[in-house]
Amino acid sequence: MSTSFGVALIGTGFIGPIHIEAVRRAGQQVVGILGSSPARSQAAAEKYGIPRAYGSLEELLADRAVQAVHITSPNRHHAEQTAAAMRAGKHVLCEKPLAMTSAESAALVELAKETGVHAGVCYNVRFYPLCHEARARIATGEVGPLLHVTGSYVQDWLLKETDFNWRVLASEGGELRAIADIGTHWLDLVQFIVGDEVTAVCADLQTVHPVRKRPSGMTSVETFQADRATPVHDEEVPIDTEDAGNILLQFASGAKGNLHVSQTTAGRKNCIRYEIAGRSEALGWNSECPNELWIGQRDRASELLVRDPALLSPLARGIATYPGGHNEGFSDSFKQLFRMFYGSLSKSPTGPQPYPTLAEGHREIVLCEAILKSHRERRWVEVPGS
Repeated sequence: MSTSFGVALIGTGFIGPIHIEAVRRAGQQVVGILGSSPARSQAAAEKYGIPRAYGSLEELLADRAVQAVHITSPNRHHAEQTAAAMRAGKHVLCEKPLAMTSAESAALVELAKETGVHAGVCYNVRFYPLCHEARARIATGEVGPLLHVTGSYVQDWLLKETDFNWRVLASEGGELRAIADIGTHWLDLVQFIVGDEVTAVCADLQTVHPVRKRPSGMTSVETFQADRATPVHDEEVPIDTEDAGNILLQFASGAKGNLHVSQTTAGRKNCIRYEIAGRSEALGWNSECPNELWIGQRDRASELLVRDPALLSPLARGIATYPGGHNEGFSDSFKQLFRMFYGSLSKSPTGPQPYPTLAEGHREIVLCEAILKSHRERRWVEVPGS
């Protein structure tokens, strides 16, 4: 039986409750929660049956029952809270992005080395079993040398000018929004699968609504909340982040790629797709059908591999909990990530890890900064450190 750790959560928004459920399913104990105010902390503790509601970050970090902290607060708090938790000797899992700038994330990578704690970034999409299967097939040479990678991550929750959330403001979420918010999931996923880094980018970004409307006096509207009363959107707010973008990619191996990202595509709620072309075969996957992996062939019929642990590689089988015919989805990807993270806490935090590390989170921010520079300067930009 695996060791159970005491976990505290920071943040009570959309992704916070998903962490709570997945932490428990991964066999760990949620011992406390911190919201943006003591009242929010208490309300969340009561709603989710959590023993302790913290009044401050200092109170959380002083709690000896806490061995690990999950950070699901708004982006601008990530670096400060991650650093504070590591300095307090707590293991950390932080939602992406790890920080607002690469200077901040680089400092966090060094701090993790100094403090000797485990620290990771929550790129959960890696942990769909068939994405691990794709990685295994490429690693064993079944796909052949990589030729090119194409894909997209599209949503529609910011399609209307009255759709408003703190993420649309650079001061709250960072200078990149759609790319940093969802595009980084695709970039992390694809680089994980192909085992190859993006070394250069050419980006063209698009702001669909240069001005959005929000209810007067409100700083944000809750994401994905369907049961609220419809407010009057009467305050115009200039928008300084992108709604969509297209990025050409160069990989270290010489392979090419392209990514389309949009938060303004009607009807697409949360759709991640990739197609990976090798000299021997191709692989395709869609998060809206996450239990199917398309395997493209030239000289015989193409195949559709339906998730079944009995048919998967050992790598993918290790994160496939249920038998064939019993689908696994979004919430299961968090559970599997957390299983890997907490299963590693008794081991050394140095060297390769089965979860996304702070170094990988830092690399994503460096990549985002190159994308933004490419868009602004209208040219190809090499990713620093490549």
